[in-house]
Amino acid sequence: MKKILLFASALLLTVSAEAQIKRPQPQPGPMPTVNVQKPQEFTMKNGLKVMVVEDHKLPRVSYMLTIDTPPYVEGAKAGVSSLTSAVVGNGTAKTSKEKFNDEIDFLGANVNFWNTGASASGLSKYSSRLLELMAEGSLSPLFSQEEFDKSKQQAIEGLKADEKSVASVARRVNNALLFGKEHPTGEFVTEQTLNNVTLADVKQNYASYFVPETAYLVVVGDVKFKDVKKQVEKLFKDWKKASAPVAKYAEPTEVAKTQIDFVDMPNAVQSEIALMNTVNLKLTDKDYFAGLIANQILGGGGEGRLFLNLREAHGWTYGAYSSLGSGKYTSKFTSSASVRNVVTDSAVVEFVNELHKIRTEPVTQAELDLAKAKYIGNFVMEIQKPGTIASFALRTKTQSLPADFYENYIKNIQAVTVADVQRVANKFFKKDNQRIVIVGKGSDVAGTLDRLGYPVNYYDAYANPVEKPVFKKAAPVGVTSATVIENHVKAIGGEKKLKEVKSLSVVSKGSMQGMELTMTQKQTNKGQSMMVINGMGMDLIKQVVTPTMGYASMQGQREDLKGDALKDAQASAKMFDELEDLKNAASFQLTGIETFNGEEAYVLKKDKETVYYSVASGLKIATSETMEAQGQTIVMTSTYSDYKEVKGIKVAHTSSLPLAPGMSVEFKVSEVKVNEGVRDADFK
Repeated sequence: MKKILLFASALLLTVSAEAQIKRPQPQPGPMPTVNVQKPQEFTMKNGLKVMVVEDHKLPRVSYMLTIDTPPYVEGAKAGVSSLTSAVVGNGTAKTSKEKFNDEIDFLGANVNFWNTGASASGLSKYSSRLLELMAEGSLSPLFSQEEFDKSKQQAIEGLKADEKSVASVARRVNNALLFGKEHPTGEFVTEQTLNNVTLADVKQNYASYFVPETAYLVVVGDVKFKDVKKQVEKLFKDWKKASAPVAKYAEPTEVAKTQIDFVDMPNAVQSEIALMNTVNLKLTDKDYFAGLIANQILGGGGEGRLFLNLREAHGWTYGAYSSLGSGKYTSKFTSSASVRNVVTDSAVVEFVNELHKIRTEPVTQAELDLAKAKYIGNFVMEIQKPGTIASFALRTKTQSLPADFYENYIKNIQAVTVADVQRVANKFFKKDNQRIVIVGKGSDVAGTLDRLGYPVNYYDAYANPVEKPVFKKAAPVGVTSATVIENHVKAIGGEKKLKEVKSLSVVSKGSMQGMELTMTQKQTNKGQSMMVINGMGMDLIKQVVTPTMGYASMQGQREDLKGDALKDAQASAKMFDELEDLKNAASFQLTGIETFNGEEAYVLKKDKETVYYSVASGLKIATSETMEAQGQTIVMTSTYSDYKEVKGIKVAHTSSLPLAPGMSVEFKVSEVKVNEGVRDADFK
């Protein structure tokens, strides 16, 4: 069947790069005095530590309950903590979900829950009730099977949607390769591990880790300490004293020598590049502030060297950045960017050059001053916010910081020297012991990586080592674009049978973020086409095309197709585009055989469209279209599988269709009608 033509301009995500404006550097003024308001504190017998910061400037209050749980490995049930987060807060043992949420709405408040804490904020006149609601939801959650099943299904749908996302796969393999899949930071959730999780597991996770021993309640706002203390002691006195299990896992080790780890994603038009090494940097370390500044100069923003090199000088990416992790546990240093496939190897060279430069050459005084000014400016602005005061108070406790850590923050930033930057760059930016992880299209990229001089290892999308794939090979003698298309036409019923079809109606079911979707497609051999996606009882997306007109609508907002957009839509309104492709087979270029989703496929290209046909079955298994949106190159890929025969023709009964960049929905056919169920009135 013809790929579904969505009104792409209405669905594409708006992506715009922030304009980089060079401004004259301001002259430094006197160093501001920092006075961080200290909380009043008390600790309950069960271990809950409470910090209250009275702030009477505005009639608002915020509560933040945080359980400082050390990382732990979930193993075969990876995802149990995220499912716990999804389920907790959906009603309590005393109050139904609907009644609970209705009261929050009535109060105009925000109340949230997750597996390691809760938060509430609103007007201070409702402060007592807000704390009551947060305490009730935290300590008496209602773990219903219905909410659990719904949350698990949503999580599985999210994983399926991410399967084709190059960025999502990159995030997964980056941590898995750097930390190891047996490490809390390196393990990842799969459909299998989610299916291993039961409601009983969620309850056990909550019981084991939602404990008061390492719990902190921070209260900031228009309240009085004595009132808060009295209420907290009443609401949390029955929270039984307990400690969380102590987790054991192996710490990650660096690679002995820099290497490239490559993951093939055939649908990638950009390569996700990340140069990484692990870091152990605590906020109390003497190198902490120098590390912040060194990272800022290298890749902390639009003024960073990476950005100025890869984007401004070369135009290879929309942004190149670096980050330096810190805290109680092992973190990482990363420098990364998304670059065009054709410049992947060149981008790696520039990343390495910048790492070498900041390690071997002193930064300029101007760079140092600019980095300091940015950090100090952000710090001064953030410290005015009540939420910042709360986070400072919490971090001071959980990170064992000196009491005057934030009072001395600006002074410590100002004390960083050029020599400090070079020293910590050599300590934390491990140029010779980095994993260079690249997720991209192997047929475009892999052949260029060997010449960079690093060992190249190959992995699948789940960080499993694989042999170097054969990314592309020539088609056998005698195979042409015409024979490939002809074999597909034969496989789905043959040219004669397809031409006998006067109308086709297909109804499919799918879901997106927990919302059930129904897609109805109707086509005729008279150039009429209709597609509508319905959810929550209304038409979310609809497109109608006839030989005389066409329109597309989103949630009732209609826009008529005109000019080239109408012509393109009418040209695409063929019931079986395979027949049209067969006539114009010479316009397709057979580029060879590539592996797509684990299956060898003939690759046919025409303009910005790429079509994949299974070598084994002859059936079309995917189409990709490259388009430009707001100056960004986007690939919209549809996949087709599970072909079944209906009245002599084969129809793909499972399709993954892109509704927007990075968002695909899997639809499964529930009904197919051939030469029935279609009327002219359907195309109005």
